[in-house]
Amino acid sequence: MELIRLDVKAGAAQESQSGLQMMNPRIWGVLHKVDGARCAAIVIHPTSNFHAHYLLEPLSQRGLTMFALNTRYVGNDSVLLFERAIQDLGAGVKWLRAQGYERVLLIGNSGGAALVSLYQAQAENLTITHTPAGDPIAVHPDDLPPADGIALCAAHLGRSRIIENWIDPAVIDENDVLASDPELDMFNPANGPAYSAAFMERYRAAQKARMQKITAWAQAKLRQLRAIPDGPRDMAFVIHRTLADPRCMDPSIDPNDRAPRTTIWGPPKTQNYAGNSMGRYTSLTGFMSQWSPFSCADGPTNLARTSVPVVLFEHTADSSIFPCDNEVWAQAAGPRMERHELRGGDHYLTGRPDLVAQMSDAIAAFAQRL
Repeated sequence: MELIRLDVKAGAAQESQSGLQMMNPRIWGVLHKVDGARCAAIVIHPTSNFHAHYLLEPLSQRGLTMFALNTRYVGNDSVLLFERAIQDLGAGVKWLRAQGYERVLLIGNSGGAALVSLYQAQAENLTITHTPAGDPIAVHPDDLPPADGIALCAAHLGRSRIIENWIDPAVIDENDVLASDPELDMFNPANGPAYSAAFMERYRAAQKARMQKITAWAQAKLRQLRAIPDGPRDMAFVIHRTLADPRCMDPSIDPNDRAPRTTIWGPPKTQNYAGNSMGRYTSLTGFMSQWSPFSCADGPTNLARTSVPVVLFEHTADSSIFPCDNEVWAQAAGPRMERHELRGGDHYLTGRPDLVAQMSDAIAAFAQRL
């Protein structure tokens, strides 16, 4: 095992609170090198630290050099720009190519699925010139050498889709975490579970409406700030209550093997009101790039623009990735996709070394065919 340091292109002001990181930005990866391997795999997530990922040792034991790579935003997505994160991933792919690896496999686990899909789409056909906040961003084709295949594991569709399905529409005051409309509150026993079709229709429409309202506010605030001579280019803000998907309470909606009344992090109401959760702390630029409908990082849309083979692993007891999500991924890749079910596996394959071995066998076989 070896710690690898890669220099990457500088980003925007205050992208890091470290002055040294701003002057000479670097990302870090852990390499599990296999002598004689012709294929290397990168496992990555926009913000999670995957240096101890459960696939590293099993896949290296099966003949793949494994590279667990962090982006510059590891541990803090408040100012994350996907347009910059793909350059970080590109630095990893470029480094592996320079080491002589003939084939590179991108493994997108959880939120990493949308990142690797965006990366490969742009590597095959670069279209990004600006961020959704309107800032020019210098992405060059040399920054994004294409990979040879994609593996998707417990794959989120993308942050803009996640938050639209998870955000709590019962919020009636964006500055008050407790203010709530009881008629739209999924934790109000009068509404369920089980939830009626009429309630779900109102609920989903209200989620879209809340996201549209936040997005319009963020766009207006950006215009206001940037109209000030020598003014700020960004601003932080909080989005309360972002984990309220009725599917977490009612397993009869989009059913799989998941337990009722739970999320991947704990009880739904606790996590929804928590001081830290999905998209809780963000900035105007980070929100536009990650969470808004203008994000370029919609996973299936980007996957459909790629041409490489894809393998998808469906964790059947996952409480955040549901059967309909896996179908959307499958439709995006079409006949290029190979699908595997990991029966009884939760989002993290907790306590299931047998499923980790099953996944590792399938990924190793997939890599050999690239």
